[in-house]
Amino acid sequence: MSDYASFKQAFKGDLLTPEHPEYEKSLERWAANSQRRAAVVAFVKDADDISLALKYAREHKLPIAVKGGGHNPAGSSSVEGGLVIDLSKYRNGARIDAEKKLAYIGGGALWETVDKAAIVHGLATAGGTVNHTGVGGLTLGGGYGFLSGEHGLVIDNLVQATVVAADGTVYVASATENPDLFWAIRGGGSNFGVVSEFVLKLHPQRRTVFAGLLVYPASALDQLMPLLAEKYRKGLKAKETFLQVITLGPDRNPCVVFIVFWNGSEEEGKANYKPFLDLNPIVNTCGEIPFERLNSLQNDKVPHGRNYYLKPIYQPGPDMEVAKKISQRIVELASAHSDVIEEIAFMYEFWPLDKICSVPEGETAFQRIRRLSGVTQIVFKENTEEQLKITRMVAQELVDITHTLKDNLPEDQNTGYANYNSDQVSLLATNEVTPTSKSEALFGGNLQRLAELKRKYDPEMVFSKWFTISPAVAP
Repeated sequence: MSDYASFKQAFKGDLLTPEHPEYEKSLERWAANSQRRAAVVAFVKDADDISLALKYAREHKLPIAVKGGGHNPAGSSSVEGGLVIDLSKYRNGARIDAEKKLAYIGGGALWETVDKAAIVHGLATAGGTVNHTGVGGLTLGGGYGFLSGEHGLVIDNLVQATVVAADGTVYVASATENPDLFWAIRGGGSNFGVVSEFVLKLHPQRRTVFAGLLVYPASALDQLMPLLAEKYRKGLKAKETFLQVITLGPDRNPCVVFIVFWNGSEEEGKANYKPFLDLNPIVNTCGEIPFERLNSLQNDKVPHGRNYYLKPIYQPGPDMEVAKKISQRIVELASAHSDVIEEIAFMYEFWPLDKICSVPEGETAFQRIRRLSGVTQIVFKENTEEQLKITRMVAQELVDITHTLKDNLPEDQNTGYANYNSDQVSLLATNEVTPTSKSEALFGGNLQRLAELKRKYDPEMVFSKWFTISPAVAP
């Protein structure tokens, strides 16, 4: 395949170059600041198309990016002057085998598609908290979701994947077929190939659940934080999950927002969250809703096309002083940088961890950690280097507050949840943080095995747009 004409003739999907009328639209991503101008966008129809695209890109020394949902905040699904393998147009479906309780999901599908297809049969699987997120990126990076307390991470429900490796070879990866690759893709991100199809376990799921938003003034942190600390100390129940967002309201006053979930009836949900409801939130949208609406509760707060920056962190648990300092500092930073910052929030994700951490260490590439997951999310106004620099500085200030906790992990070992890291691409290419140190922190004792598998499946590092894994040196 020495030229573009031959590539196009053999390719079953659509190839877009800059002169194509749909080219500009094909570059759009969730985060506008993650968009790059590719030389070729390849809308693949199947694994053979993926193989052809990889071979063409390698022959012509084009860097590669893979797009599923296009939600990666660091721009992993975009590439400047390279080739994008885009799964979103033709590999976006979900086929449900209700009898076997399995979902066959295209590598470019969104969680909304999976949620709606499965619940028709009274089934569901663990899958994120925003339904316009892609299945692929969330899964390969581990995959927390509202149902993780009962069913674990998304990777714990992965039965099989069809993976196209860097040389174009198509592998089926499962516990019995290419098990080394199956181990690597469960937490190793996009480092090992393009997944054309995922097969996920499904579980019986009631059609309605208790969920919604609770909003409090920041002054309520004095009452809220002891409740959170006690609940976290005891451990969350398997049927509950909630997110705590410290932010500013429409009036620019500080507030605390909870997105709450109970996998049961309204009566059960209200009983579970009674201590929080008794504090008289200023907004309460909670009630019994169709299950498929659960993952849409945050959609209007995270629409496509804005400039997003995310910086994740782990901390030992909820802490009142840290929460109050973050709230106060958000007010100050938003005011001081009002010309840059459009929105600013610090979110804690309260997952029930028993099921997640019941998987033995080393069984998957993903490291399970009993820590509270936090993330700073900032929307900035203009996609310029100067505004991004200020945004990074602001996010770092908020994260630094969590480092005052004596039992927190050292900063160089604290990656937070990897799928939220806006610097996994851009900063890894600078001298600020080396790829090796970040990957060592993220993968820990699994890194050596991952490096050996990188040598086997991608020795030339064709896939290098997530936390970098360098191939092990041949013995």
